[in-house]
Amino acid sequence: MRYNLIRKMDISNGPGVRVSIFMQGCPFHCKNCFNKETWDFEGGQEFTEETIDKVLNLCDKDEIKGLSILGGEPMAPTNIEGTTKLAKEFKEKFPNKNVWAWSGFKFEDLQNKDVLKYVDVLVDGTYNDELHDPTLKWKGSANQRVIDVQKSMENHDIELLK
Repeated sequence: MRYNLIRKMDISNGPGVRVSIFMQGCPFHCKNCFNKETWDFEGGQEFTEETIDKVLNLCDKDEIKGLSILGGEPMAPTNIEGTTKLAKEFKEKFPNKNVWAWSGFKFEDLQNKDVLKYVDVLVDGTYNDELHDPTLKWKGSANQRVIDVQKSMENHDIELLK
């Protein structure tokens, strides 16, 4: 597994000041993707225990409200194990901070995956350039959903973030 970039202080990918990691590799190749440099599964840098330690250390500041995991595609079969490990270790160390993740996969396709135990908010669905709307919050196109994962798991129904 590989990652493309870590942002130490990100204010555009979730609420508040966050640490963001962009995973490397994406099978979707959405038209007009804002992050094409993350498509190649062989690009970027190796994702290791040191990467997780670096992310956790960056998150260990009061002003950091949470972790955002984007891509590429963090839920791709080659990435999901590392994404799960990172999210799990983050939630164990910072139970009062939140994890947001963006995925082209739908919630319904991920709901039986361990990763969702540790994700608070999932923005799901591929980016659709024909449905692009710059006024949307946290998502790029109208087909995507901003899902409260833990409420959705508890209620066995999609609960959009309010």
